[in-house]
Amino acid sequence: MKRFDLEQRLIQFSVEVIKICNKLDGSYASQHLSKQLIRSSTSTALNYGEAQGAESPKDFIHKMKVCLKELRESLVNLKIQKGADLSKDNNPVDNLIKENNELVSIFVASIRTSQAKNR
Repeated sequence: MKRFDLEQRLIQFSVEVIKICNKLDGSYASQHLSKQLIRSSTSTALNYGEAQGAESPKDFIHKMKVCLKELRESLVNLKIQKGADLSKDNNPVDNLIKENNELVSIFVASIRTSQAKNR
């Protein structure tokens, strides 16, 4: 996978999260979770951009770990929203959960590869 393919996937993931969050009702739970989900999902794309400009291999690994942390937070948030039936249509949420899982796998593999190269 090329760097820009992953970057585009992260951007698209963030966009889809925003679209879904905009469709949620105005309940306290929906507002609370959607605001946090938007922060964590967009943070992943933004921090990945930071990782591309890392000053050292150690800095790159650290920034990639931040991305992974935010992806994991996003995944738990999506699962809570699904479990609480906050979305009228769970298909888009299921698609985001699937994409989130794939992104987590990519980041785990990338971090492991980078760590192995820098030992």
